[in-house]
Amino acid sequence: MPYSEKLADRVRVALADVPKVEEKVMFSGIAFLVNDKMCINVGPDRIMCRIDPGMHDQLLEEKPCRTMVMKGREYKGYILVNETDLSRKAELDFWIRLCLDFNKHAKSSKKKKAAKKK
Repeated sequence: MPYSEKLADRVRVALADVPKVEEKVMFSGIAFLVNDKMCINVGPDRIMCRIDPGMHDQLLEEKPCRTMVMKGREYKGYILVNETDLSRKAELDFWIRLCLDFNKHAKSSKKKKAAKKK
């Protein structure tokens, strides 16, 4: 199932003033990378947010969201939020702000090319 174009467009608008944003197809959707680090991903009917793992459990209690599970494993620091829970701009902005705040401290998984031997 393709990602939600409408939701992806809303994320693009929200990230319009953020430098170094790159879009990449991954996780059955479109990922928005900031500074070469996965920040937010748009799927068919949800977003996946990369947030501070220390806030994970608190957000699960306070917000309509759930932990990302892949191949039976839960990923702390990755939260799924249904598109229906993002109907207001303020709701989407809340999650994007959390993603951008954590992005400053997140580690990049980008592989560096090895230097060629002479």
